[in-house]
Amino acid sequence: MRYVGIDIGKWKCNAAVMDPEGVIVEEFAFANDHAGLEELASRLTAEDRVAMESTGSVWTNPYNLLDERHVPAVLANFLKTRAIASARIKSDKVDARILTHLLRSNLVAECYVPSRHLREMRALVRHRAALVRVRTTVKNRVHALIDGRGLRCEYSDMFGRRVSGWLRSLELNSLDRLMLDNHLQHIEALNGQIERVDEEIRGRASMDDDVQLLLSLTGVDVYTALLIRSEIGSIDRFPDYKRLVSWAGLAWSLHQSGCVEYRGRITKQGSRMLRWAMVEAARMAVRHDGRMRAFYERVKRRRGDGKTVVAVACKMLKIVWFMLSRREAYQSRNEGRYGRKLKSL
Repeated sequence: MRYVGIDIGKWKCNAAVMDPEGVIVEEFAFANDHAGLEELASRLTAEDRVAMESTGSVWTNPYNLLDERHVPAVLANFLKTRAIASARIKSDKVDARILTHLLRSNLVAECYVPSRHLREMRALVRHRAALVRVRTTVKNRVHALIDGRGLRCEYSDMFGRRVSGWLRSLELNSLDRLMLDNHLQHIEALNGQIERVDEEIRGRASMDDDVQLLLSLTGVDVYTALLIRSEIGSIDRFPDYKRLVSWAGLAWSLHQSGCVEYRGRITKQGSRMLRWAMVEAARMAVRHDGRMRAFYERVKRRRGDGKTVVAVACKMLKIVWFMLSRREAYQSRNEGRYGRKLKSL
């Protein structure tokens, strides 16, 4: 068995190979492209163990290749690895050597890497979120253009079907008309792209039992259910709901010294997408779920709206853990609403 540490770069990677006695026997650099990764694979065997840092998204190609060749690989947590082994002299070669030493000593703080199927689901829901963010930006530009000309829309939704004719009939100068038409065309194109992504999401959701369970929770639609499913992965990796809440960054930070104990804000250390999805679902659940609304009203008197919504999101995530662990639907579900969600698949 050999231990291999790989420092991943966007264009270039460095690898260090160590024997079981802890001696560096080989160091080499390779390009982070098809030819370079093939060169890496030719130097490794299924008996080697590999560790690499989770740097952005550039780790995916090397990891996928090693996974296909059945070479055991672990993804090291960037922040925790730096905390364990920081160096005054830093270079790509040094980082690769440090990873190798940590791997041999079994001190690598591993990141959870979902299966390829779940990684594709994550990419899909994150792609939709990115498209929606772009669409929101363009809509805000239209609002700014209309407000800047002193115009007022009588409809609550400026981008509804009834209002499209109003926007196109506005009397504007040639430059404003050009910008407005470009923005509207951009929004129409984005709407079409989002609809195609939604079709793919519904198709994948219809084949996943966990997603269908999650749909029973008030405030969770098909997109949110698939997002939660792809972010959590297998619920078995969380021994209890506290671990799941902590992993989502929804746990309250704790400061304790002697007999003094102070709970601060949530840690926000964990899955940003899961935390965002649960907060959005909580806002919807407060409006349509009597159980969540009662909890919200009780806590709001002491903590205000913002913190209370986060508390609802935390409570809902605990329920998610019990639902997926016990394979049970939400007990306080609205059967009519749940049926419509399932039918939409």
